[in-house]
Amino acid sequence: MHEHHYALQIFQAAEKYAQESGSDCVSEIKLTLGKDSGLSPENISLYFETISEGSICEGAKLTFNLVTPLLRCKSCGKLFERKPFSFTCDGENCAGEGEPTEIGEEFSIDSIR
Repeated sequence: MHEHHYALQIFQAAEKYAQESGSDCVSEIKLTLGKDSGLSPENISLYFETISEGSICEGAKLTFNLVTPLLRCKSCGKLFERKPFSFTCDGENCAGEGEPTEIGEEFSIDSIR
């Protein structure tokens, strides 16, 4: 249900952008969304579709750039994608343990057209 809040934020930002730029419609909104953000692109799209009915944003396409979460090795500092059931670095000659980063938790509006 928290996707409703994000869909509303996207709608409000797009509507404000259209009004400020003198546009009579919004056709596309590009977003960045981390796969570990806890947000579903499908649910955001569904809520946005409902919220935007009858507005200048109705029919706007939401395009998602999905970001894969990465860990940072405590030994060598390399960023790497976690393998199932493992936090071990895949760096050359390194078997250090990875720690979480904020990469993969993003949510941002990149552009509005």
